Amino acid sequence: MKIGIRTPSLKKSLAALMAVKRMIPYSLAVNAPHGCGWLTNPRNAAYSRSYARTTVSLWPLLRALFR
Repeated sequence: MKIGIRTPSLKKSLAALMAVKRMIPYSLAVNAPHGCGWLTNPRNAAYSRSYARTTVSLWPLLRALFR
């Protein structure tokens, strides 16, 4: 498990925004509601929750630094 600042990746950020796998369910409104990850995939939800709590994004840190 990573602890600290996440390494930003422009390639992965753009790939997540342009993913057809995500666009189709959202456009058809067949996606699960927010917070249902514990029902659909509890192992992944537990990992994501702990990862989000132990790491920090670089962009808010830079934004606060240059204000």
